[in-house]
Amino acid sequence: MTKILVIEDERAIRENILELLDAEEFEALGAENGKIGIQLAAQTLPDLILCDVMMPEIDGHGVLTKLRQNPATATIPFIFLTALADKTDTRKGMQLGADDYLTKPCTPGELLTAIQTRLEKQAVLQQQSQKKLDELRSSITWSLPHELRTPLNGILGCSELLLDDPESLDPSEIREMAEQIHLSGKRLYRLVQNFLLYAELELIATDTQRVGALRTGDISAVKSTIEAVAVQQAKQAERQADLRLLVQEKDVQIAQNHLTKLIEELLDNAFKFSPAGTPVTVTGTIDSENYILSVSNSGRGMTAEQIADIGAYRQFERKLYEQQGSGLGLTIAKRLAELYGGQLTIQSAPQQETTVRVTLPC
Repeated sequence: MTKILVIEDERAIRENILELLDAEEFEALGAENGKIGIQLAAQTLPDLILCDVMMPEIDGHGVLTKLRQNPATATIPFIFLTALADKTDTRKGMQLGADDYLTKPCTPGELLTAIQTRLEKQAVLQQQSQKKLDELRSSITWSLPHELRTPLNGILGCSELLLDDPESLDPSEIREMAEQIHLSGKRLYRLVQNFLLYAELELIATDTQRVGALRTGDISAVKSTIEAVAVQQAKQAERQADLRLLVQEKDVQIAQNHLTKLIEELLDNAFKFSPAGTPVTVTGTIDSENYILSVSNSGRGMTAEQIADIGAYRQFERKLYEQQGSGLGLTIAKRLAELYGGQLTIQSAPQQETTVRVTLPC
């Protein structure tokens, strides 16, 4: 049964609404003030909340603010009921996160229609969330074993050769196998670290306090970090001659380790999916209150449909890893930019130039 919480200090109005909801076979709960309403919402987690604006102790705006700060109640549909018809008051309520705003007195039909509309919208959002969760589960099931198995096969295969008949191997062969084991181990380590980081970033994204702390926390001077990471990635790819750096200095609101990770992933993709001998250009420019980091390469490229597929629940798909090369690393870079109030965009055409642009607040 759908549960609705009514927060209304006028007893007659509250009881009339509760009777109407009972008659419509809703499970209706009542609270006589904002303080009790906040407590009941956290305890019962209703499917929808109806709330008066003008109340003693805590008014409706205060109730909504408290509920939106609590992850358990942050997404509950919220409808204001008020005798106020002022547009400024209405705008304030909507800015705080209200889903609808009904002016009293309203007819039973108007109230029930507003409730039904919000519940239907919430049901659609929940279906979409469940679909994304199912896609993520399916993607992990199919791709994670493959991604883990590839470096493990290299480690196990070379180590078995070393153990089976080490006396027949000359030093150069032993060294080659040791290098292969080391490279496979580093690949496996990076893969595990990326999965752990992605999980951490997704958890942070659901916590408004942690997101706020990120956006008001560490500040990094970007020029030296960008250049150092870019040179390191070029060296690992044996593409030092292809690197082009055009970077301006600016203080940006992002932690040093997150900035480093973001640049690593962008450069790794740029070198990995462009042929040797073609330029990889890194630019950093200042635009008003934002810092624009761009990484361009002339390589495989992506179609508009493939770019649209990049998202929080697309990074595990085999086609993105093996065909487009826009796997988990690019998704991590995108999420990092978003958590710091920025964005990541891609401009590309197949077999032509691809530019990944990250905008970060200064």
